[in-house]
Amino acid sequence: MVDITHKANTLRSATAQAIVKVSAKETIKAIENGTVPKGDVFAMSKAAGLLGVKKTADLLPDCHPMPIEYTDIAYAINDLEITIKVTVKTIYKTGVEVEAMHGASIVALNMYDMLKPIDKGIEIHQIKLLEKRGGKSDFQSQYAKGLRAGVVVCSDTISKGEGEDKAGKAIIEKLNALEVEVPEYVVIPDELIAIQKQLKLFTAAAIDLIIFTGGTGLSPRDVTPEALLPLLDKRVPGMEEAIRKYGQDRMPYAMLSRSVAGIIGNSLVLALPGSTKGAAESIDAIFPHVLHSFKVLKGERH
Repeated sequence: MVDITHKANTLRSATAQAIVKVSAKETIKAIENGTVPKGDVFAMSKAAGLLGVKKTADLLPDCHPMPIEYTDIAYAINDLEITIKVTVKTIYKTGVEVEAMHGASIVALNMYDMLKPIDKGIEIHQIKLLEKRGGKSDFQSQYAKGLRAGVVVCSDTISKGEGEDKAGKAIIEKLNALEVEVPEYVVIPDELIAIQKQLKLFTAAAIDLIIFTGGTGLSPRDVTPEALLPLLDKRVPGMEEAIRKYGQDRMPYAMLSRSVAGIIGNSLVLALPGSTKGAAESIDAIFPHVLHSFKVLKGERH
């Protein structure tokens, strides 16, 4: 199974279809009149489809078990064809398109099974996905392009050459994967004045995204939030909450981090944990969706 532990829950939906084609008008009339010997075709096939959606992960080995929070099964008769549409919704880390397609397949198979005693010419056609929503591709058009970022590592040890930076490099790797250019990368000590000076240099250079890593904990030398907060035009509490929630779901000490998100002019400023894992997970928590904020800042979207 694909590792989805790095993903966050979002609303996901998918609609799939299947078409059952019968060979005679009499079959359609029997369905409509409720005279099929095996019972109510539409009602029983709907029940089978609901079970099919829920049992998808039990039968397809690479599918993740997930909460199914809504399923709708609808029918439309057009001459000798019965079109089945199955819509599935969940709030989870991965999509439900396979669940919707599996549900549509099971509805069609159950109809076939119920109708075969009275019609030997039944065919199943066009099992396919019609629509899916909730994945990253739905939002890509809303993300700003051509952004420049500056990454600042706040560490007394690393600035003295007594340690190796891993957190900053992990952030840069993730930003590059998102097609965000990182022309600026510096290491400075955990000093309030040094942090503020670096922030002013980057904002003066019109750097779009300024990320500090380190100095967000509770030790006496952790002063990154104290340095940044007086200089911000606005805080963005939702980003801070998303970072901490994502981290807390993965390790119990994330609540101790004092991550900061805010705006100075048209620059987004983030202060993230100094640990490699904490920094990388913080990026995973809010990217790529945070890239939409730059369009909002420029008045392109609301």
